[in-house]
Amino acid sequence: MSDRLTAPGNPMPVITLPSTDGTDLQLGGEGRWQVAVVYRGRHCPLCRKYLKTLDGLLEGFREAGAEVIAVSGDPQERAKEEAAEEGWRFPVATELSQDQMRELGLFVSEPRSPQETDRPFAEPGLFVTNPGGVLQIVDISNAPFARPDLQGVLDGLKFIQEKHYPIRGTAA
Repeated sequence: MSDRLTAPGNPMPVITLPSTDGTDLQLGGEGRWQVAVVYRGRHCPLCRKYLKTLDGLLEGFREAGAEVIAVSGDPQERAKEEAAEEGWRFPVATELSQDQMRELGLFVSEPRSPQETDRPFAEPGLFVTNPGGVLQIVDISNAPFARPDLQGVLDGLKFIQEKHYPIRGTAA
């Protein structure tokens, strides 16, 4: 295991956040496979495109027994409007704080202008947690242009489950 909190093989930090439907959502925890996709926020057109792809693969992730959740630092109302406009079928957690962004090991950016957004935001991250609450796959980027292929993540998740493939990247 790594000293980095969100390294593969470490427990996923358990974070509870408000969702766009008014309920609380939990990142991490035991008892299920979870795919948590952190996106930059409503201001990011590349995030919308990526989350549209995620929505198109939602049934495949569900068939693999994985809960899918999107996460951003946007205020609840802003994220709710975007989720409704886009028609996303997965739950969306909101109001990820800067401290929580750092706890997850995410890169944090300042807005380039008030027109972009009104607060610092997380750059993309993807966390796949196994039923033991342990990070199986971690992908963290410092820019919206570098993200894992979601079909590849889904195929990999199925492979991990079928072949009991170990968590990789844990050698000291």
